Amino acid sequence: MSNKVLVQELRRVVGEANVIDSDVHLQLYQYDAYLEERRPDAVVFVHSTEEVSRVLKICHAHGVPSVPRGGGTNLSGGTIPFKGGVVLEMIRMNRLLEVDKGSLRARVQPGMFNLELGQALAPLGYQYLPDPASQKAATLGGNVAENSGGPHCFKYGVTTNHVAGMTVVLSDGEIVELGGMAPDTPGYDLTGVFVGSEGTFGVCTEVVVRIVRLAEGVKTMLAIYDSIEKGSETVSAIVAAGMVPATLEMMDQLVIHAVEKSLACGLPLDCATVLIIEVDGLKDDLEEQTEAIVRLCKEHGAREVRVAKDEAERALLWAGRRGAFGAVARITPSYLVCDGTVPRTTLPLVLKKVAEVGEKYDLKIPNVFHAGDGNLHPLILFDWRDAEQKARVMKAGMEILELCVQLGGTISGEHGVGLEKMDAMHLILSPDDIQAQLKVKRAFDPADLANPGKIFPAVQEVSHVQ
Repeated sequence: MSNKVLVQELRRVVGEANVIDSDVHLQLYQYDAYLEERRPDAVVFVHSTEEVSRVLKICHAHGVPSVPRGGGTNLSGGTIPFKGGVVLEMIRMNRLLEVDKGSLRARVQPGMFNLELGQALAPLGYQYLPDPASQKAATLGGNVAENSGGPHCFKYGVTTNHVAGMTVVLSDGEIVELGGMAPDTPGYDLTGVFVGSEGTFGVCTEVVVRIVRLAEGVKTMLAIYDSIEKGSETVSAIVAAGMVPATLEMMDQLVIHAVEKSLACGLPLDCATVLIIEVDGLKDDLEEQTEAIVRLCKEHGAREVRVAKDEAERALLWAGRRGAFGAVARITPSYLVCDGTVPRTTLPLVLKKVAEVGEKYDLKIPNVFHAGDGNLHPLILFDWRDAEQKARVMKAGMEILELCVQLGGTISGEHGVGLEKMDAMHLILSPDDIQAQLKVKRAFDPADLANPGKIFPAVQEVSHVQ
């Protein structure tokens, strides 16, 4: 089938203005925040579950693959149309459909930004706890696809812990309900299976999320260290003392300098690293928690611990952490964000090893990451216009993932596998493991039209296995 016929059929079901296929427009959808590019055949703006179903029925009838896309911030290539086909742009499905305070649930469309959901719930006295650092640009659909984490995931868990159900459209256009508003749905946890599937099972069009009351109080601290090892050791010490802060975030010196140049958050430029530590809960308990954490930080080498005096100081600290990735653009034209996870007790060793990888490949690798759950985000800096640099970056990224696995960790904490880490799947899964997971993929998507060519290496060679 020609692209012209495909586009005509798509326009018939969603309207002329909601399908784009010009070369100029398609260029805007051939990349995300990863390093590869593939051009789609068409982009379709969808507005409802029914429209998604109609579009996917057309794609299925003609054997055309589809890729759902939200804010386009995916860091592992998950929203790149690797095999062409149709990009379903979900960003206009961005409404909060229902808030059920009695059931502690909200029903949300996937194009809503994470931060928008938080802002909508706060006046009602509630919050949705997963909060990726890119919450201004990350959509709920992307959160579900990648099983996103964020600063609060140490205490409260990642996206899968806060999704109770969803409406999905399979690659043949069938509309399916998984989970729902009620707790403890019997049978297999298909909602949990779908979260983190990176669009390879189908398209999520509504999400039922768990909400909680806003905490009575919050205390935010900045611990300053002259040694990155001391900062890392403090993380383990806090946990070993039986304390579970809401967040434990770390930034090293290179990132601190970039943040200060961009946002002037008052971070010290002469330190090796800082920890941003936050506790939340009952007001009566916060002072005691804060004092205990300040004491532990100083016992483990912090030269200073600042406690935010008010909401303005707290917001400034978080502006620096949430703006860190963008601020690094002051140092380099581009970077690869690694996303390995290690046991937190190995943080001092893995950070040392990451520095050695940087020296080996002559690359700068600053670090900003979720220290509480050992989710590393080394930023490998380079110039994307230099092919030789890019080759070194890809080798360095793979070595860092190998290090994570060797130290008892894994290859992704929240950014997914996408295109970036398909080869790294061999580090954690045997060929039999991969084939077993592909059987699950085929149960949802037997024609391999839902975001094909992602997650698993050589998926097309083993797709015949029954």
